[in-house]
Amino acid sequence: MRQFIVIGHDAPTTPDFSLDDLAGGAGRLDALCRCVNSAFFLSHDFRSDVRLFLVLQDELTIRFEGSELRRLNPDERSTAALIRKALEVKSEAIGHMEAESTPGVHVSKRDFEAVLTDASEDATVIELHEDGTPVVDVEPPENPLFVLSDHGDFTDSEAGLLAEASDERVRLGPSLLHGNHAMTVAHNYLDTRGYTDY
Repeated sequence: MRQFIVIGHDAPTTPDFSLDDLAGGAGRLDALCRCVNSAFFLSHDFRSDVRLFLVLQDELTIRFEGSELRRLNPDERSTAALIRKALEVKSEAIGHMEAESTPGVHVSKRDFEAVLTDASEDATVIELHEDGTPVVDVEPPENPLFVLSDHGDFTDSEAGLLAEASDERVRLGPSLLHGNHAMTVAHNYLDTRGYTDY
């Protein structure tokens, strides 16, 4: 199982946002939607062995479960519509108990610390960081959990929690990448384990 946690610092926690203004009025929800699509889509295929958590403003979490997902399409607008449906049922989520809005999409009232604690139980926690060990020097783990931030940096509190939980701190390359591009590179790192030629 491959897992990703993506923190959305400015993302909406209510469904009253426009699908026509994801980059502005919806708190850069466009960046989070691109992360969702990068987590699951291949060319003419889909990754069912992936779980993605979007942590919104450290108060709500939307979990996308690849093995159960339906109605996810490779465009930002329809992904945002799935997120909006999840936010519409958040009142049905009781504390850490989830409510399912559409197949494979679940919402709960969990913050980053709770999600990180739960998701890391049987996983190798990998922090993607510009000062980390080059990824080519790190053996790919069987059950990785990658933790990323949105267009902004981790807060001091988030960075502290992640430093305590991390098993590895890795750098994907010499240049800083957008979160969704980093996820694609991380997938490739895992997909090509053991390859000696192409």
